Amino acid sequence: MKRLRAQNRGFAVGPTRRGKPTKIIAIAVANSLPLAVAVNSASPAECQLVEQVLAGSFLDELPARLIGDKAYDSDQLDARLAAEYDVEMIAPNRRRRGKTQDGRKLRRYRRRWKVEMLFAWMHNFRRLATRREYRIENFLGFVEFARLLMLLRDS
Repeated sequence: MKRLRAQNRGFAVGPTRRGKPTKIIAIAVANSLPLAVAVNSASPAECQLVEQVLAGSFLDELPARLIGDKAYDSDQLDARLAAEYDVEMIAPNRRRRGKTQDGRKLRRYRRRWKVEMLFAWMHNFRRLATRREYRIENFLGFVEFARLLMLLRDS
C-alpha cells in the first residue's frame, strides 16, 4: 500500500499558492506562550476561525482583549465577540470608508510581535513546519504537544 502524505492532500487541506495548506490559529499571552490553538484549512478567512479557538480554550476566563492583524478587521466579528464572549477585538483597519476603531486602541497592536514570536517557536518543531500527517487529528495532536512543551519550558 502506498503511503499518503498530506503535503498534497489530506483532511483540512486548502488550496493555496504558497503550498502551506493548513492554518494554525493561536491565542497567546504577553510572554508569547500559547493558551489555545486550533487547526483548520487555509481556505476560510481567519476572522471566521476566531470563535473556534475561543471555544477550544481551557481558560476559566477569556482575555478582555484580542489583538489581530488586518485580517481580523470585521464588524460582524467585533459584534459577535462582544455579545457572546465579552471580548474586545483590536485590529488595524483595512481599506474601507468607515473606521471601526480609534487610534488609541491600536497602541496595543505594537505588541503583536510577541504572537509572531510564538509562531516562530512553533515552526522550530519539524512536524509543524511541514505537515506530513494525513489526518487532521494527528496534526492537531502534534500542535497541542508543541504547545505543552512550550508551556513546560517556561515553568
